[in-house]
Amino acid sequence: MSGVPANSPAPRALLLGLQNNGQSREEAESLLEELAELTSNLGIVVPVRSLAKLREPNPRFLLGAGKTAEIIALAKEHQCGLIIFDDELHPAQQRNWEAESGLIVIDRHEVILDIFATRARTREARLQVELAQAEYFMPRLRRAWSHLSRQRGGGANQRGEGETQLELDQRLVRDRIQRLRAELATVRKQRGVQRRQRLRVPLPTAAIVGYTNAGKSSLLNALTGAHVLAADKLFATLDPATRRLRLPSGRILLLTDTVGFVRRLPHRLVEAFKATLEEALVADVLIHVVDAASPEAVAHHATTLSVLHELGADHARIITVFNKLDRVSDPLVLAELKGQFPGALFLSAHTGAGLDKLLAQLDDLVSEEATPLTLLIPHSRYDLINRLHEAGAVHHEKPGDEGVYIDGLLPRRLLDAVRPYVIPAPAHVLHPESPAADTAVA
Repeated sequence: MSGVPANSPAPRALLLGLQNNGQSREEAESLLEELAELTSNLGIVVPVRSLAKLREPNPRFLLGAGKTAEIIALAKEHQCGLIIFDDELHPAQQRNWEAESGLIVIDRHEVILDIFATRARTREARLQVELAQAEYFMPRLRRAWSHLSRQRGGGANQRGEGETQLELDQRLVRDRIQRLRAELATVRKQRGVQRRQRLRVPLPTAAIVGYTNAGKSSLLNALTGAHVLAADKLFATLDPATRRLRLPSGRILLLTDTVGFVRRLPHRLVEAFKATLEEALVADVLIHVVDAASPEAVAHHATTLSVLHELGADHARIITVFNKLDRVSDPLVLAELKGQFPGALFLSAHTGAGLDKLLAQLDDLVSEEATPLTLLIPHSRYDLINRLHEAGAVHHEKPGDEGVYIDGLLPRRLLDAVRPYVIPAPAHVLHPESPAADTAVA
């Protein structure tokens, strides 16, 4: 974790939740519980939590002076070297807390950044995390050099060693941010090329989105037989994984798992991960996965829709899926969810229950985007026939003297390519069991 040596004993932290005006205590406690789960991903021990009401933010400490002193005393009583806010602290407030307490003080955003840094695997994800960290720490560099200014003292116009080094560090970080943005632009360009190549094989696409730890990777594995990392923890994977899924009709769908969302996701991470989440922007269908066993299922559903709206991806057709049905023990909870979300599907990626209904609905949605056509493709265009097979668009096929007769559902992306070969052929042309078939083909 930032500011804590990797070889030191597990750090101990006081978690501080803030109940804002208009927010229920239950919601604030739920967010604090989520912060505890986030910090556990970093190996932090949490011996004590505290929830404070925030009626009017204090510009110096966010909280009032009395409450600040109480929190610091509580942290030291439990031998905590950290205080973690379940909210965003301004850089100046963070410095003030550390100067007042002598402890390391961080916020929810820094915790999430640290988790992302430990989980990123691909070059793009690592660049995105590093950029988000650099932008986060840029205004906080002064915090790292405050000990020098305290040691030197002096008037306001005195330029000490700490101030000079601070200016140098700020310039280095600004240069690093520019280089990271340039590298990311190159990676995104490469991804764009890869995406255009995928679109040349006109396969429909679906993206799995949802709150972190809702079971998105498990669903991808269950549907496609893939072996994507699926762990029972927040942000188990950050890198998008795309797999081919054969639908009951035989058509092929490209299915992509995306990074999960959380409440109070740092805006800079939404921006930094936009390239990763572009899979959701260009997908034909979004599969919105919600953890049916979570007491916060409704709030998680709303959070995901909010982030999709921020990304501009909420215009796509969405299938809402409540996962982890096997973990719901209370039938009243299930009945309430079904009443609140009448069009949703309920399934278990773990047991496989309900997966057939999801596959059928995906098949129906994909078929809506396809046009039934009969084609006569000349023998010289076997490249086009291969593309039709790769798209899963061929229902029946029969070779003839003039070419290959094909009957199928053609996706919109292929219509221009096949238009010259469309024929109003009778159905018996494609069925060898028909007595008239051989004559018709000839």
